[in-house]
Amino acid sequence: MDATIGNWYKDLDGRSFEVVAVDEEAGTVEVQYFDGTLGEFELDTWRESSLEPIEPPEDWTGAYEPLERDDRGESDAAMRPEDWNGPWDELDRAD
Repeated sequence: MDATIGNWYKDLDGRSFEVVAVDEEAGTVEVQYFDGTLGEFELDTWRESSLEPIEPPEDWTGAYEPLERDDRGESDAAMRPEDWNGPWDELDRAD
């Protein structure tokens, strides 16, 4: 099977990955697994592997760690207009 950039495959261990580069000169296929890690196959190994072509995953967040609300910049803290005065207020408090 030929490696096609942008196509997704599943290996015998059930790991999903996308082909991100094919280097004919070096004889390698570079892949990115669903969790974001990178890998590389020798072209000969690629051709001998039992890989299953699959559709791209619908859930694109695999490479990102789950984020808590605060990590995304969200918070349950109430916002008041007096909190919106700007960075100059912080400088005045430091003196």
